[in-house]
Formats: sequence, C-alpha cells, structure tokens
Amino acid sequence: MLQFNDNTRVGILAGMIFLLHLFGAAALLLWGLRMVRTGILRAYGAQLRQSLSRATGNRFSAFLSGLGITCLLQSSSATALLSASFASRKLVTTAGALAVMLGADLGTSLVAQAYSLKVDWISPLLIIAGWVMFNKFEDSKVRDLGRAIVGLGIALLGLHLITLAAEPIRDAPLLPLALRVMSDAPVFGVIIGAVLTVLSTSSLAVVLLVVSFMAQNMVPIDLGFALVLGANLGSAVMPILATSGEPPEARRVPVGNLVFRAIGVAVAVPLIGLVQPYVAMIESDPARQALNFHVAFNLVLALAFIGFIGPVARLTARLLPDQPASDDPGKPRYISQEPGDQPIVALANAGREALRMGDLVGQMLRQSLDVFRTDDRRMLKQVSDLDTQVDRLNEAIKLYLTRVSRELMDPADQKRVVDLITFITNLEHIGDIVDKNLMELAAKKVKYQLKFSPEGNRELNDIHERLTHNLELAMNVFMSGDLKLARQLFAEKQIFREMERIAAENHLARLRSGRIDSMQTSSLHLDILRDLKRINSHLAIVAQPILEAAGELSPTRLK
Repeated sequence: MLQFNDNTRVGILAGMIFLLHLFGAAALLLWGLRMVRTGILRAYGAQLRQSLSRATGNRFSAFLSGLGITCLLQSSSATALLSASFASRKLVTTAGALAVMLGADLGTSLVAQAYSLKVDWISPLLIIAGWVMFNKFEDSKVRDLGRAIVGLGIALLGLHLITLAAEPIRDAPLLPLALRVMSDAPVFGVIIGAVLTVLSTSSLAVVLLVVSFMAQNMVPIDLGFALVLGANLGSAVMPILATSGEPPEARRVPVGNLVFRAIGVAVAVPLIGLVQPYVAMIESDPARQALNFHVAFNLVLALAFIGFIGPVARLTARLLPDQPASDDPGKPRYISQEPGDQPIVALANAGREALRMGDLVGQMLRQSLDVFRTDDRRMLKQVSDLDTQVDRLNEAIKLYLTRVSRELMDPADQKRVVDLITFITNLEHIGDIVDKNLMELAAKKVKYQLKFSPEGNRELNDIHERLTHNLELAMNVFMSGDLKLARQLFAEKQIFREMERIAAENHLARLRSGRIDSMQTSSLHLDILRDLKRINSHLAIVAQPILEAAGELSPTRLK
C-alpha cells in the first residue's frame, strides 16, 4: 500500500486544485466562444450564408469571405461546416470552398491576436452591456447581439482565469522535466495540440491556452510553436469528424483543408528552430511570438496553396467519388446540373420534378390524417422527413430554373418559369403547414391522449379526404392548363370554405350541448379546420393564372 508524506499530499492537493481551476477556466472560455458564434449566427446567419455563397465564384473573393466570416464567428470549424453544406448542395464548387477555408484559417489566427490584447478590464462591461441588450430589448437581432457580447465578455474572463490558474504551477518541480521531453521531440507537441483541439472542438481556445502558459514562462517557445501547429492540424480534423455521415460532396472540403494543414505542418515542424529567431525579431515576448507564428503559418499556407485549390479539389474528387444514384425521394431525378440550350426541355424536366414534389406533399397529407387516426408517434417523424425532402426538391428546382438562359426563352417560356416557381412555392408552404402546424397539433393530441367526438372525427376525415382530392386536381390543372379543370379547382375554394364553416358550427353546437369529448378537443379541432382551409387556399391559387388568362376572374371573384 502506497504511503504519502505530508509534502506529497500537499503537492497532490495543489495539483488537483490547479487542474480544477484550469479546466473550469477553459470551459468558461469555450462557452464564451460558443455564445459569440451562436449570437452572430442568429443575428446575421442568413446574410453570412448569402455572402459566402456569392463570394465563391472567385478564389480571392472566396478567401476574403472566409476570413471575414471567421472573424465574426470566431471559429474556422463553423465556416468549414457552412462551406461543406453549400458544396454538398452544389451551391459552391469544392475549389471555391477550399479558398474559403484558407481565409477561415487565417481569420482564426487574427482573432487570437485580438483576444491577446490586455483588455481584461473590459470583460465585466461587456457582460453587463450584453445582459441589458438581451433582457431589456424586444428586437430579436439586438437580443442575439447581446448574447454575442456576453459571450465575448465570458471568453475574456475565461482567459484571465486561465492566467491566474497557471501562476502557482509555474515553479512545480515536475514541470521542467515534462516540458524538456516534449521540447526534444516537437512532434509530441504537435500531437498534444491536435488532440486538445479535437477534444475541446476549438483551435482558438487551445492557441489562447498555449499563449497564456507562454506568458507565464511555463512553456518554451519552440514547444509553444509545436502546440500551435498541432492546434492548426486539429482544427482540420474536427470538420472531417462532423461531416463523416454526409455525402462525398460535403466531405471533400474538410479533406482538402486537411491536405493543406498536413502538408504545412509537416514542412513547418523541422523548421521551428530556424524560424524562431526571425519571429523574435518582430516581438521578443514569448506569447506574442506564438501569436505571430500562428498568423505567419496561416498566411504562408494561404499564399502557397491559393494557386493549387483546383488540383486539390480534383484530388478530393478522386478520393471521394460521387455516390451511385440512390432512390432518394428528396434528390432530383429529371433535372441535371446544367439545363442546356433548349428551354422547352428544361421546363418540361422541371415540371416533372414539380409533380414529384406534389406527390410527396400528397403523401404528407395522407400520413398526417393517419397520425390523427392512430396516434402513432413514429409517423410524426416520417412526416417531418417528408417535409425535408420537399424542401430539398423545392431548392433544387428553383436553382435549376435560375440557370435556364433568359435569352433563349420566349414570353411563354418566361411565364411558365413564373408559374413553376409559384406552384412549387405553394407546395412548399403546404408542406410547412402540415409539418409545423398539423403535426404539432397531432403531437399535442398524442401527448394528452385526447379523443375527438365520433361526429367531429368524421367531419375532419371528410374534409381531409376532400383536400387530398383537391391536391390531385391542382396537379392536373398545373400540368394540363385545362380551363374546365381550373374552374372546378377554383370553385372548390368556396365549397371548402362552406364545409369548414358547417364543421365549425357543428362543433360549437356540440360544445353548447355539453359534450365532454368536444370540450377537451375544442381548440385542437378548430385549429385543424383552420390549417386545412389554409392548405386548400394554396391549392386554389394554381387555377388563378389560367382563369386570369381566359378573362374569367374579376379582381376578387369568379364572374
């Protein structure tokens, strides 16, 4: 049995207290960085995505876009996942996304420089200001910015606590021995830096942790450089892990970025001793040397590889070839990447995809009725998955139509494009109503074990079946352009309104008679009727262009 003297016990206790304080401060830093990223994404996420999508046509604008977005999000991994998502949907090329990543990695090193400024005193002010913005303002964007500002204050506080925690351990007797072992073999420092980055999911946090230790003279400069290189390598590994289940198009971007990082680190590690004196000429402070080395590494990497993003993109395509076509309902079947020079063929293909989208919406409607009938929780997830497929088809068809050359289209073709976009937009809205509204009501019915009255259940079934029939009629009207069918579909709007009115009056009559089952499901029943009527209104719009062209619509109603 091991025996410890008093000095040993004191040393072990001090070590445990140090680790507790260090891990707590590091967790606070990570949480602050996460809050900054979340707040910025919620406030300006749509604009950042649009900016990233527009900028990738040119490698230099893509590089600057990645740099700027990462400075805002303070995470190159977040930028990598955004770029991979766009690449998987073919909104950007792999080469363009790789240029974004070169800028993102440089952006992270610049953010580390900003955090290293001696501004600990501003942390409480940021937390107070962010708290006021988040709790005292109604505007959602102001509240999200307040969240980001609180996160910035917490991150600065975490850095300050890391510095305070590191001071007592600086003179520990075992520390020089451990550091000497790692200094003799820089590759150990690289591995440790990479592992810490993957575990913490933030290369920025690891670099700032290393810099804090170097500021306390706990880590030698050459080892600090190796740890920084490891953080850079680890930052390229995290997106690969995050996209492991994604299609090959999404995985190519992080793989290409890992190629950049791995080559750069492999070249830089043997040169640490040669580079360090030149870095020291800029600033002598060890912590500043690590930060400057971090920036220099990413800047040199960007300059070296900006001209090779094309070959690396082709290499990733060979390593991760396209998957064989699968029977994925959300994946287009009739539209190709480029529509060609025959608009009539392109519009016909888009029309076929629109019908597939209508079939998915019809399946959603039928399954939504089954959910209300059976109270099956699993079907809620199935309906949600169908809505995701509808959204994917909607996006693919719209992007395809935007690539059809306007110069080759006559006025009739241009009108058909407008009609197609209107039709699929209405289908997408219907899918959202089913998924976000009807299924929420179904979940409430299942959760509280509510039952409709037999009469109410029969009325909902009749209206639901009429709605499914109207969806099929709307798809026929869209494809045929038949005036008679258009009249029939538009007339269904008034018929459906009357059915909804009668069902609501019957329900209120049951309430007045004191029916317990009707009382328990009253709001649920009326909300379902409202949502079904909204869906039918979207379907009736399909007939409107045909009736307008035939002169059969007044500004408000049928003649």
